Amino acid sequence: MASDEFARSVPLLRLVSLVSSQVMTPDVDVVMPVHNEAASIESTLEEWHAELSPLVNFRFILAEDGSKDNTREILHRLTARFPIILNCTDKRRGYAGAMIAGIQQSVAPYVLAVDADGPFDPKDFCSFWQQREECPFLIGWRQTRADILSRKIMSGSFKLLHRALFRMKLHDASCGFVLMQRKAIAKLLPGLGLLPEGFWLEVTAKAGRAGVPVTEVPINHRSRTAGTSVVYKPERVPGIAWRNGTGLLRLWLK
Repeated sequence: MASDEFARSVPLLRLVSLVSSQVMTPDVDVVMPVHNEAASIESTLEEWHAELSPLVNFRFILAEDGSKDNTREILHRLTARFPIILNCTDKRRGYAGAMIAGIQQSVAPYVLAVDADGPFDPKDFCSFWQQREECPFLIGWRQTRADILSRKIMSGSFKLLHRALFRMKLHDASCGFVLMQRKAIAKLLPGLGLLPEGFWLEVTAKAGRAGVPVTEVPINHRSRTAGTSVVYKPERVPGIAWRNGTGLLRLWLK
């Protein structure tokens, strides 16, 4: 190539390099654990994509967790429409295991963790994103919760125990709408897994111990888009209460 032709091509090469780097390294990875969400996952991803795509360069990391319906087939189809990294398994990992697997696969400087069944409003993302640089760990505060009474009672009990043990004055330490800086993830991710159904209770407690500031952001909370929760069925409530209560105590003793 002649020198003048090469010179004219340099801006184009720089543009191609820039586009490639944006694709390879998004601003934020959106991690969602997914289990048996065939009825709602497409609409959930559509809503989040519509809200985030004008604001940030992002991708979904979907930790599919041994679904028994056709969730996995739907996710494979949606990879043609949305920027998706699939992390699938035939064996159940549970919410905590799936979330950890998704976060481990992230590479972006920020990780947004949300639930896949549509309880969070993507429009609240702006409030998180505006505070991302000064606040390493941002968590939602569901001021009005759209949950069944038994779940509200259990969450309230865990909140009181969490406050008593870790001296953190959080209103909603178990909320699954979280934005974290990469440096916060590096401090908090190792060793997680004591609370299988109370993952964010564990993470916020560990943040308090590690000196990572936790900032709450008021959010809108909604009912599930479709279906019913498989975690907080009445017959499972005593076991959940025992595992997470003793898990918080073990974490405190560490």
